[in-house]
Amino acid sequence: MLTSRRLAQTAVAVALSAAVAACGSAKVAPSPPAKSAAASPLAAPRNPVPSPRPTRARPHPVDCRTARCVALTFDAGPGRDTAELLDILKAKRVNATFFLLGNDIRTRPRLVTREDLEGHEVGNHSWTHPRLTEVSDAEIRSELGRVQKRVRQLTGRTPTLMRPPQGRTDERVAAVARSLGLAQILWTVTASDYRDHDPDVITSRVLEGAAPGGIILLHDIYPGTVPAVPGIIDGLRARGLTPVTVSQLFAPDKPQAGTAYWNAG
Repeated sequence: MLTSRRLAQTAVAVALSAAVAACGSAKVAPSPPAKSAAASPLAAPRNPVPSPRPTRARPHPVDCRTARCVALTFDAGPGRDTAELLDILKAKRVNATFFLLGNDIRTRPRLVTREDLEGHEVGNHSWTHPRLTEVSDAEIRSELGRVQKRVRQLTGRTPTLMRPPQGRTDERVAAVARSLGLAQILWTVTASDYRDHDPDVITSRVLEGAAPGGIILLHDIYPGTVPAVPGIIDGLRARGLTPVTVSQLFAPDKPQAGTAYWNAG
């Protein structure tokens, strides 16, 4: 009986050895590769690459030392017609200066960015359009400083030009403008488009008053102004005048911070 039991144990041992040998010689099937985070359409990249800022177009080249230039400027936008105005200026190959209001910058920031990218000049017209001569120094600084900051955020550029609302300025306004690096740009001709909205009237008034070195004041927020712009540009050119930005008008000089300018003469 003992012999039979030993034989049985031996048989079991041999079977176990054979099983272990078989397991040792078998190849383990590789695990399926783990899916990377990038393979999932919902996974965000670990190191997202920031989108590059679009390249800003240069203003159409004009040398106002030899050309008979006049600055074309628009106040108090951007407005609902500003996109159409930008299309017109692009088609006419003209650059202008836009003196912006903070309330409109807030509601139409993409138009501010577009103005800058298409080579136009962006200036400061205060945040809420108060008469700067009738508010405190602190309020003047806030009105101008808020626009400076927001335009810089949207365009990467800080304005160097401002137009005081209603053209009202004094020594206090000049001092704050100087501290913020802002020259004061007034005008030589206006169409009073805030009052009269007939495009023909607006065009006629601008062309009657335009002269070399002058600064034209318009508003891109009133209904008759933008429809008048093609005729204004064509009329200026027919008179041998070239519409440009304020900085182009003064080049190679630069308007000095704090100083008020009515023209480039």
